[in-house]
Amino acid sequence: MLVNGLWLGDPALWLLARRLTQAGYQTFTFSYPSVRQDLRANAAQLHEFLARVPGTTVHLVGYSLGGLVMRALFQFHPSQRPGRVLLLGSPQQGSRAAAALSTFGFGRRLIGRSLANLNNGDPQTWGWPDREIGAIAGTLPLGLGRFVSRLSGPNDGTVLVAEAVPATAREQLMLHVSHAGLLFMPVVARQVVAFLRSGHFAR
Repeated sequence: MLVNGLWLGDPALWLLARRLTQAGYQTFTFSYPSVRQDLRANAAQLHEFLARVPGTTVHLVGYSLGGLVMRALFQFHPSQRPGRVLLLGSPQQGSRAAAALSTFGFGRRLIGRSLANLNNGDPQTWGWPDREIGAIAGTLPLGLGRFVSRLSGPNDGTVLVAEAVPATAREQLMLHVSHAGLLFMPVVARQVVAFLRSGHFAR
């Protein structure tokens, strides 16, 4: 199960979904009103969507904001089927770029209600379930975040590595890819497959 990020629709997940399908996984993609709705409302929609997904095991892969929607899912709808959780460039510890955008009116409208939850610190108080959680962070600083905020420290151009790796992650991996590259680069797809199969990244 792939969960999209801010401003994106299903086409953004097509290539990663195709690579996972080629690796033998039955793949579903979930997109949501990332600006208009808050994290709890989007998590409710994800919960309803998951009810229609077959299988006794459902792995969840969240890109960027999608990882926060998954965190809200486990907070408000904890009774989910077993499966591993993988975060791709997801600002679990906050977002300096989103905080910078929120300082002016147009920026607040641009990031919408879900990232406003992050800026308020809501998701940071939500726990994760006791399951295998992995996080991949990018270190190629090419992205829109560089234009709105000083991203000091390793980052993917939008999210700092320090923001993308929750303390509860069992496995952590840094790859030299940009924030967008987390969706499109073959090396990321290979590591996603490795983690979903074994709970570990390929070294």
